[in-house]
Amino acid sequence: MTNKIKILIVDDHQIVRDGLISLLNDVEDIDIVGETSGFINLLEMLNQRKPDVVVLDISMPEKSGVEIAEIISQEFPDIKVLMLSMYINEDFITSALKAGAKGYLPKNTTKAELLDAIRHVNRNEEYFSKPIADIIMKSYVKRIKAEDEIPPKDNSLTTREIEILGLFVKGLSNAEIANKLFISVRTVESHKNHIMQKMGFKSTVELVKYAIKNNIVKL
Repeated sequence: MTNKIKILIVDDHQIVRDGLISLLNDVEDIDIVGETSGFINLLEMLNQRKPDVVVLDISMPEKSGVEIAEIISQEFPDIKVLMLSMYINEDFITSALKAGAKGYLPKNTTKAELLDAIRHVNRNEEYFSKPIADIIMKSYVKRIKAEDEIPPKDNSLTTREIEILGLFVKGLSNAEIANKLFISVRTVESHKNHIMQKMGFKSTVELVKYAIKNNIVKL
């Protein structure tokens, strides 16, 4: 049988910890190695029980969940943090991500989604419920639009270049773009390189920012 995912539950309410334990106890690939609300106790557990994933509340009595996530990220880099919180506003979410959390779920999530999130985070993949993902995307777009415009060398993109740029920013691969537009992968790569050179971009991040700011792609 595949190794079980070792889970440590950290929340300031005993009833929440008990509820999570009851919810996860019968899951075959989950092993709950501990639960706590105290920071010192948590540090001992991290060292002794070596969990794979810490399911962490953001509102804690001694240190905030954000502070704890940052400590875990820096001192225990192999341990992943999944935030489970009733707070789903932009400030809490972005702070948690900056602190090193790999996932974020609201406390009214379903058992199925919680398990999905734990498994993704254990594989070192990020996981966010749809409402959280929407908040993250809106925050990202807002931040980009608030920045200074990137001064391009030449702002005259052809219709085909705009089309390829839009598909690229939407997440399509070179092969998917080629298939959609009935052109070769080499042609797609050539167009993308030409866009970068023409606009004076040094990275794809600048390219994405330009596409969003100039409404080449709608998010």
